[in-house]
Amino acid sequence: MNTPQFRSVLGGFFRPRSVAVVGASDREGSVGRQVFENLLSAGFDGAIYPINHRHASVLGHATYARVCDVPGAIDLCVVAVPKQGVRAVLGDCIAKGVQFVLVMSAGFGEQGPEGLALQNELIEVARAHQVRIIGPNCLGLLIPTLGLNASFSKATPSPGRLALVSQSGALCTAILDWAELTRVGFSAVVSLGNAADVEFGELLDELALDVHTKSILLYIEGLHDARRFLSGLRAAARMKPVVILKAGRHAAAIAAASSHSGALASADDVFDAALARAGAVRAHSIGQLFAVAELLASGRRLEGAGLDGEGLAIVTNAGGPAVMACDRAADLQLELANIGESSRGRLREALPAAAVVRNPIDILGDATPERYRAALEIVGSDPAVKATLALLTPQAMTNPTEVAASIASSASSSSAVMLACLMGGQQVLAGRQLLHERHVPQFNTPEAAIEALSCLDQFRRNQQLLLQLPGPATFGIEPDLSLARSIVSRAIELEQPWLDAPQTRALLGAFHIPVLPLVLASSVEHAQQAAQQMGYPVALKISALGIVHKTEVGGVLLDIGSDAALRTGFEQLRERALARVSAEQFAGVIVEPMCRRSHGRELLLGVFTDPTFGPVLTFGAGGVEVELLRDRAVELPPLSHELARSLVQRTAIARRLAAYRGKPAADLQAVCDVLVRLSELVCALPEVVELDINPLIADPSGVVALDARVRVRQSTGLGARHDHLALSPYPHELVKRVQVKETRVTLRPIRPEDAEMEAKFVKTLAPDARYHRFMLTIRELSPALLARLTQIDYDREMAFVATVETAAGELEIGVARYHTNPDGLSCEFAIVVADEWLGKGIGRSLMRELMQRAAARGLQTMRGTVMLDNHAMVAFVKSLGFSVARSSTLDEFVASRELSDFLPS
Repeated sequence: MNTPQFRSVLGGFFRPRSVAVVGASDREGSVGRQVFENLLSAGFDGAIYPINHRHASVLGHATYARVCDVPGAIDLCVVAVPKQGVRAVLGDCIAKGVQFVLVMSAGFGEQGPEGLALQNELIEVARAHQVRIIGPNCLGLLIPTLGLNASFSKATPSPGRLALVSQSGALCTAILDWAELTRVGFSAVVSLGNAADVEFGELLDELALDVHTKSILLYIEGLHDARRFLSGLRAAARMKPVVILKAGRHAAAIAAASSHSGALASADDVFDAALARAGAVRAHSIGQLFAVAELLASGRRLEGAGLDGEGLAIVTNAGGPAVMACDRAADLQLELANIGESSRGRLREALPAAAVVRNPIDILGDATPERYRAALEIVGSDPAVKATLALLTPQAMTNPTEVAASIASSASSSSAVMLACLMGGQQVLAGRQLLHERHVPQFNTPEAAIEALSCLDQFRRNQQLLLQLPGPATFGIEPDLSLARSIVSRAIELEQPWLDAPQTRALLGAFHIPVLPLVLASSVEHAQQAAQQMGYPVALKISALGIVHKTEVGGVLLDIGSDAALRTGFEQLRERALARVSAEQFAGVIVEPMCRRSHGRELLLGVFTDPTFGPVLTFGAGGVEVELLRDRAVELPPLSHELARSLVQRTAIARRLAAYRGKPAADLQAVCDVLVRLSELVCALPEVVELDINPLIADPSGVVALDARVRVRQSTGLGARHDHLALSPYPHELVKRVQVKETRVTLRPIRPEDAEMEAKFVKTLAPDARYHRFMLTIRELSPALLARLTQIDYDREMAFVATVETAAGELEIGVARYHTNPDGLSCEFAIVVADEWLGKGIGRSLMRELMQRAAARGLQTMRGTVMLDNHAMVAFVKSLGFSVARSSTLDEFVASRELSDFLPS
């Protein structure tokens, strides 16, 4: 379906027709003067209104005392007055009907509690009147395609294809200065400042659909709404490269965690995991961000196999720089291309006998422009080469400017990505300038070029991960949520932050995580009775409030083989406990059967709470040396089995799970099952803030948890049970089974695991149905489109499938979906039902579920387009209460319906 036009929620910032500057001034060095001068000089062709109640004119332009005095409409108001006057200006904007305000003024949330209170008051008033604010404490906004420079930056960039969004105004000015030198253009530059209202998520939505923006750069210092950010990031990164520089990589935000999982974590790991899930890529320095921007500005992309196998070719006139490039490539796992024999033969013919024709290709220090062109064209046409780096050092026989021309000529004719590195200073300036003018990415050092290429390759690989299609799901037994919630609620009611051992085992058991049986014994006699029933030998462990890590206090005794040994051990553990906690806190001694698994591996599985992204899952090596080994990887819930397997493979312990030296492989599937069940646990129970299973023993026969600890706290301030998650989980609560014409039909949200089923469904559709729904004239869906249809963001879109059970398994018979527009108020819908199920009420049932979900998510209007010859669809949507009208610009109908009657009572 084509998408009708919708209202952009940030249109007044990105497409204003008029701008007012409150605080415009004649005073040299003032922010108000710089902003007003920039607006006048950048070429903006809309109305510009200076607001200054003290002066009749500013820079020769008549002023207005207040925003309310301006005779015409104002789309955007720029505020450059001291913080004490901002609230009054906002009041004037509200009275005037201005909906978009850019607050440059400082002194708000960045300056402590008093400033934060002032900022919160400002935003509360703005939201009450549907006014959107960028800032406060920001550099401003630049839209070069409009000639709009509403900032106090002295540089005005040229129009280009890069968008920059930054929380740091200083970084914006540095990048703009660099861009002026390198002639890199921008589609938009947005300084967010404190990001008190407009945040990254909404801006990503806007830039994802901006036709002038081909790549996006973000500089982030902190996030207020991780879920909104990741939702917008995922949508944008599916469409264009997004590169992020994050400050505060080693913030000790999780240092207070008591579990092993939390103690091992870092905010940086979590941020990387979040970016990978969204398909974006990260730069790790300002220099690297500049390098990536240079490459992205060229518009070149890595296609096909990319560089994670072979693919990089280096052509150089000096050996040293080539070695430096190779070293950095090896660091970043970029491998050199294996140049084919045919290409090597052509190189031998074109180059002097002393030249090196194996990669890197050394064309010698006296290389002429013609020699560079010949080598680059041969290498660039080799099928194994995906990217070429041309290196030059200015030697006595070298003409850098003419070589640069040869490089640019080769870049225009090569299918491979071309990068250049002209090393040196004054001698290569003209060559660098020529490359900039010809849009060939140029770097001052080999390392910078390789780092930029690595980021581009990482983006390609992250996108491929998003497109991986999981196999059909084999869902096991549903967890006992009622039991789990009662355990957690009881502990919170008793103000018990850590679950005791029986509660912990019961909680894990409710999610079908294998655990050993245990008995909590309050006396020696009770412990002996339990051990006799289990059978010796047994293990004894302290159970006491305030003792989290038992091994650190000598609180675990193994291989207790008799009643006498048990009595001695019980007394030892009681003494050790009472040396650290009160008698009231000592609950007793846990008795467990000894777990003897000769081929077992000790693993750690856990959960901790990140202050920005919420629950985080961790996996790695377990046992008593867990902090010493520090072998772990992290991932955000929810997890699929594919993500769980990927999480395991990112650790060193993963290699020990495989068979080696006569030791059989552990059951990897069972390990992944536990990770998925832990994901289900933290998705369902926002009260669980820390959890360790250490160790989880894995061997060829399966897994079992030997010890675990769980910390809980009252879940407050959450509007829904899943609001604690940064990524929206599968909405199990929407699964419904209905009776349709004597057939039992399941209506449920689509899952990533439905890819194979979805492909079969589309393949069986009649040609006209397939064309009307998917605009396809072929029977097969591409993997990219199939992933897009099944791996959805449940926050902003929904797809309900109707399925029936057959002898061959679940069969899809219809699907209806909507996608939320960036205005946040409307959505576009589409529906298709299998031919043999038409007229049986399937479509009506699907649309009813779809409209109820859309209304529950706060959407007000549902729209869709229908081709003129699709008479059956026109009649169908009319029967559902949609109004249908001929499109004024396209050869189709537009169907529209308000959703107010679907709001829950």
